[in-house]
Amino acid sequence: MDMGSSSTEKFYRIPEGKGPHSVGCTDLMTENAVEGSFLRLYYPSCDATDNEEAPWIPDKEYYQGLSDFLNMYRVVGERLFQYYVGSVTCPAKSNAAFKPGEKYPLLVFSHGLGAFRTIYSAICIEMASQGFIVAAVEHRDESASATYYCKKKSVSEPQEESTSNTEKEWIYYRKLKAGEEERCLRHKQVQQRAQECIKALDLILKINSGEKVMNVLNSNFDWNSLKDSVDTSKIAVMGHSFGGATVIESLSKEIRFRCGIALDAWMLPVGDDIYQNSVQQPLLFINSEKFQWAENILKMKKLGSNDTNKKMITIKGSVHQSFPDFTFVSGEIIGRFFKLKGEIDPNEAIDISNHASLAFLQKHLSLKNDFDKWDSLVDGIGPNVIPGTNIDLSPAEPE
Repeated sequence: MDMGSSSTEKFYRIPEGKGPHSVGCTDLMTENAVEGSFLRLYYPSCDATDNEEAPWIPDKEYYQGLSDFLNMYRVVGERLFQYYVGSVTCPAKSNAAFKPGEKYPLLVFSHGLGAFRTIYSAICIEMASQGFIVAAVEHRDESASATYYCKKKSVSEPQEESTSNTEKEWIYYRKLKAGEEERCLRHKQVQQRAQECIKALDLILKINSGEKVMNVLNSNFDWNSLKDSVDTSKIAVMGHSFGGATVIESLSKEIRFRCGIALDAWMLPVGDDIYQNSVQQPLLFINSEKFQWAENILKMKKLGSNDTNKKMITIKGSVHQSFPDFTFVSGEIIGRFFKLKGEIDPNEAIDISNHASLAFLQKHLSLKNDFDKWDSLVDGIGPNVIPGTNIDLSPAEPE
């Protein structure tokens, strides 16, 4: 059998949502400046047989950014990514009509270091299929592999026929400078990231209240259809790695986030002030088995000491890359080589993470679903999950 890109694209698929709703997605960017919001919205949709699935990585510049992040030559990286994942789509229909008629809880999602808004689609699509509106933010703090904003073309540039008068201004991942202290940079970035999550929340609530929002990206999605569609008392924040730190920072700054879920959180960026009781809301840490270390776990525990609404579980056999989509679109050899796959089946790992998340969200957002059937996972009870951590936290014996 030919294992060219045409057969691999059928074989390696980002999993579809398992909930009762069809899922659509659309991109939203406000204001022609770096200060605006940029997000991908995943939402319950009407059945949209005519709409195509959304592209997974929408611009070649993201390949270039990933190449920079992975220390590969751009020309090599771009070709490799184009060959292996260029035709991958995510199982959500692009600009499908929004499904009206009920008020949905809202989830704001924050990506990890070197990632961007589209590559946690397995998680975001599952949440949308279960009845959430999900706003996946693309951060402009130079922690994304690549991102962009739209700026007006200068008058001197020739206007091509029928094209817009804006152009994309790309922002790439910023590496640490020689001698620069990482914690200082990451703390500054995490504060910007939290503000971007809050800005995304404000934006969706503005749309929900019926205000017109100018989307600088041309799409035929009807934003007016979201009016009165958000249950404004049921809002949560979720993120992976650096996005996990962003969850904590966002909870401390914004009380409208009723609870948070941190997937394999990287705690270095979190400021010391946050540990002084500034996260009151419930928080679930879902960790992989292979990424964590004692200092990082102790910071999580410090945040949640003596609080029964702060929970931690670990998924056995999982790795740090068990949460983004790359684990689903890579074969065994590449997957193991780049640590994109752990010993656990990727679909099982993401199911455990999603089910625990849904059970936690049901409890703390007072949802009327049946997600409580997964309550035991939140306590670390079930196949391939353990309560707390697999990391030995006992202090080292003195020599």
